[in-house]
Amino acid sequence: MSASPSASSHGSRTGVWLIGARGSVATTVVAGCAAVTAGLHAPTGMVTETPDFAGTGLPALASLVFGGHDTVDCPLPKQAEALAAGGVLPHGLPSAVGAELAAADREIRPGGPLPGDTRDEEELIAAFAADITDFARRSGAERTVVVNVASTEPAPTGGALPASSLYAAAALRAGCPYVNFTPSTGLHHPALAAPAGASGLPYAGRDGKTGQTLLRSVLGPMFAQRALAVRAWSGTNLLGGGDGAALADPAAAAAKNAGKERVLADTLGAPVEGEVHIDDVPALGDWKTAWDHIAFDGFLGTRMILQTTWQGCDSSLAAPLVLDLARLAARAHQKGLSGPLGELGFFFKDPMGDGPSSLAEQYGELKRFAGRLSDDSGDDSGDAPGGGSPGDGGGGGDAVGHGAGR
Repeated sequence: MSASPSASSHGSRTGVWLIGARGSVATTVVAGCAAVTAGLHAPTGMVTETPDFAGTGLPALASLVFGGHDTVDCPLPKQAEALAAGGVLPHGLPSAVGAELAAADREIRPGGPLPGDTRDEEELIAAFAADITDFARRSGAERTVVVNVASTEPAPTGGALPASSLYAAAALRAGCPYVNFTPSTGLHHPALAAPAGASGLPYAGRDGKTGQTLLRSVLGPMFAQRALAVRAWSGTNLLGGGDGAALADPAAAAAKNAGKERVLADTLGAPVEGEVHIDDVPALGDWKTAWDHIAFDGFLGTRMILQTTWQGCDSSLAAPLVLDLARLAARAHQKGLSGPLGELGFFFKDPMGDGPSSLAEQYGELKRFAGRLSDDSGDDSGDAPGGGSPGDGGGGGDAVGHGAGR
């Protein structure tokens, strides 16, 4: 596999435009795709590489080419070396896939808006979209999927578009499927509702479900199905890295916690007492620890407790899902699907569109969706109505400059 647009031995290509392209998640996506394609590592954690997705017609990992926006200038090879030193990437992998990392890094363009940037919203959107259209044209990508993996931004407080929404608007402008793997606003801004609906493009999000909330989406239905009364559900997250720093902002933490709370309310049938505390611990780097304390009543009011501890590596949990989502969104676009892809709720804390909240039910929806994407489920209709023609792309940027961590 090569992330380089010059690689031509794999037939048609699919572009993956990463918002926050020099962050930990994005770096792990590029390095991991190269490693799996080269046979250096198994596709552990990739749902689309399991038997349920055979024959779905997804783009091959070897066909993916990468680019993106970011506001920092640390090259991907150097970022990969730092991740390897911290145990996130295997020792020796950065040098083994150095060519792919360097090729992707050459396709990263400056994001924004940066302090002192005098461009208005329209100028920023046009510039971001042009960056990705140019990338897709050079690379020969048949279609490009825009994936937001930038650090969490606070919820907007005024009418102006936040950074994540500027990049989402650019994706629409350039005719690209869009995936928001973060809790940031993205396409959720009211000003983008009409353009998204009229675009004819598929889109999905938001906030990847990789750790604490993944576990909650399994345990919540268990309590409900066993008729056990949950009295309180509290949690704590300790994390470092770029996302830890971003979530030290109470407004950003509130945006992050909204999805966690929604999963509990939906699976338990009502809101429950308790909240999640997020603490920035820089020494943890890309690793995080999540504790949950669940107080519940059993038969005759017997009071009981369940406690869980989740210790994981954010980038390693997120990266395979980003690859899954890019492939699924690209195939949905190829099949002519449009609008919110509620069937991808399996991947998100706060899914767009309708669908169940239980992980098991969400996986059933995802498998049915895979059937719709298969080659024999109907004739491909090419690009979605209103979508871009081959060579179009879409763009976004990272207002914080780090991949989102979950």
